[in-house]
Amino acid sequence: MANTKRILIVVTNHTKITDDHKTGLWLEEFAVPYNVFKEKGYDVKVTSILGGEVPLDPSSLPAEKNAKWEEAEKELTHTIKLRKEDAQGLDSIFLPGGHGTMYDFPNNETLLYILQQFAEDKRVIGAVCHGPSGLVNATYKNGTPLVKGKNITAFTDDEEREVKLVQHMPFLLETTLREKGGIFSSRSNWTDYSIRDGILVTGQNPQFSKSTAEKVVDAIEHPA
Repeated sequence: MANTKRILIVVTNHTKITDDHKTGLWLEEFAVPYNVFKEKGYDVKVTSILGGEVPLDPSSLPAEKNAKWEEAEKELTHTIKLRKEDAQGLDSIFLPGGHGTMYDFPNNETLLYILQQFAEDKRVIGAVCHGPSGLVNATYKNGTPLVKGKNITAFTDDEEREVKLVQHMPFLLETTLREKGGIFSSRSNWTDYSIRDGILVTGQNPQFSKSTAEKVVDAIEHPA
């Protein structure tokens, strides 16, 4: 068991976009990667920005219960609060999305500290859809943006326009990642697209969380 890989998953606790538009974690973006990592035999530590029960975006809930997601969902009822100590002893960090992340990921001091430690140590960092919102203010110790010069993707500005939420977002994710020096690329809306650039793995859409998680596994098992 000494060689068991350990993954830190960090999820949002933010609950609303407007008073009549609830948000939170996009369930598929957590449950599918969680299962990919568990099936590989990895030790998965689930944390959230504030700890406690994690809000789920109502739009992400399946019409019928998905039995394959039950174990993952149970993890979300009692998450541990993210701490700076989580920067140590883990092989990878993974950031699922949901619009909630746009509010509580970008400026969270603890998350930014942990991402910096992972980047400096060349440990694998993965994020999908809106999860890369956690990367927009992340830097190396010398102040260089973590995404600068890196091939990345995320939920696109055009997709944000399609879901009619541009006016409610604190910033546009694609635009901001580009401003930080990220080499942003994407496919047509809702297309399966994920990228690995060294230790950094990003995915464009929730439906393709699996391909993103599989690239994270590949990055852990086959370092660049």
